[in-house]
Amino acid sequence: MRGLGKMRRTGRSVTVGLSVATLAAALAAAVPARAHEPSHEQVRTPHWAVQDTGTDARFRGLAAVSRNSAWVAGSKGTVLRTTDGGAHWRDVSPPGAADLEFRDVEAFDARRAVVLAIGEGEASRVLRTEDGGATWTESFRNTDAKAFYDCLTFFDPRHGLAMSDPVDGRFRILSTGDGGRSWKVLPSRGMPAAQEGEAGFAASGQCLVTSGPRDVWLATGGAASARVLHSADRGLTWTATGTPVPAGDPARGVFALAFRDRAHGLAVGGDYRADQASPRASAVTADGGRTWTTADRPVPAYRSGVTWLPHSRTSALAVGPTGTDLTTDGGRTWRTLDTGSYDTVDCTPDLGCWASGEKGRVARLER
Repeated sequence: MRGLGKMRRTGRSVTVGLSVATLAAALAAAVPARAHEPSHEQVRTPHWAVQDTGTDARFRGLAAVSRNSAWVAGSKGTVLRTTDGGAHWRDVSPPGAADLEFRDVEAFDARRAVVLAIGEGEASRVLRTEDGGATWTESFRNTDAKAFYDCLTFFDPRHGLAMSDPVDGRFRILSTGDGGRSWKVLPSRGMPAAQEGEAGFAASGQCLVTSGPRDVWLATGGAASARVLHSADRGLTWTATGTPVPAGDPARGVFALAFRDRAHGLAVGGDYRADQASPRASAVTADGGRTWTTADRPVPAYRSGVTWLPHSRTSALAVGPTGTDLTTDGGRTWRTLDTGSYDTVDCTPDLGCWASGEKGRVARLER
């Protein structure tokens, strides 16, 4: 979405303890118990361990590969990569990219990744690497002045999509079938008409998400209704559903989505302006996004990122400029765990949970 780059965040650059026992319980429940493991290993209190990245770039793009491997992408064309759990972050930024704003990164492993730069016209680009960022290839450059790309996502290492704000009244979808080496614009006839002012938010790389081999969801805001669009055929045809998340203003809407399967999903957002309240800023679905329900106790403020905890059917984390929240009941109720500022969050099957945000801030969840 145009104008989102003016958003500001505040936060601390210290190690912050998540001193709520429910998070430890949620993580413990997500890990199958092994007979040889002492029980105290599963009840240690987790905490965000903030790491030294050596930069002040803002990282709205995050791809967690494992507990040891992750990528972040952000302002000033910055891309960093770690393979040792964050002990060292290597600058693998594409040459000549200092003027680009990277807002999303999708990684298949420690060596292969795709990044999205956002902006009007040719500022929107896709680049990919197969050697850990030693070299980069530009695989897409937008030539339509009316397009503004916000997010990208992959179903598997070959098939992926990227989305642009509406062009000629409909969201535009790019598709790749070769791991991001080439892209094509999908026909718009399967896309519902956009509302006046409707757009996506390039805030966390989570406005376009997948679950399984064919299902994909798109989050919107800036219009009369904050909607979620769903496709069950890799972006060829879509249906749109309104959500109870606050809307009616260019700064309001659904900013991020997370689905643990093709039925159960979470939506977070609100109003990104620091001086505005964000009631009802989270919602849940149990039918693949056909209907959305306001959380009984929503996240307490605007949230830009959300992810399910690995191996859990009920636990998830949401992040934003004023803190981190946890749900242990599938998104019906949330409680704040931390007040540090983060833009996005991502977890991996081996319990590697990472978060990133402003001023070079990257953290890993430690136990």
